[in-house]
Amino acid sequence: MIIKKFIHVGEFYIGVRPTEISTILGSCVSVCIYDKAEMIGGMNHYLVPLWNGNGLQSPKYGNIAIHRLVEGMLNIGCKLNNMEAKIFGGANVIDTIAQENMMVGRKNIIIAKEILNEYKIPIIAQDVGGGQGRRILMVSDSGKILLKYIKESE
Repeated sequence: MIIKKFIHVGEFYIGVRPTEISTILGSCVSVCIYDKAEMIGGMNHYLVPLWNGNGLQSPKYGNIAIHRLVEGMLNIGCKLNNMEAKIFGGANVIDTIAQENMMVGRKNIIIAKEILNEYKIPIIAQDVGGGQGRRILMVSDSGKILLKYIKESE
């Protein structure tokens, strides 16, 4: 029986056993990492790019969420040189012309690319930006992602 796990903002999950990990994204970003040798995948879901040093180091911040996902996978025996990433989300879902400092979605995408580059984890696929939300589902033991765009009425 396959495990099904829905993750919310500030959560991440590593499917050590075959798991369908899913989430819904607007301006938030999910980084999905797959270790092709161990056949283990994980996903995070973060709200804003950077933890500013105040309060808890929550995985609702991209720079915390991505490190925790990678470190969690390393702790269970995955190897950096076997990992590949896919990134999703970062939409500009607010129906106004936002000022540059309000472009949270774009900044969420940038931080994902920067941190994955630091780890030298290649990004093999991405579906980011735009104006629509996304529903994604990751099959943890194959690394496959199913993506559906969300219409405003949903």
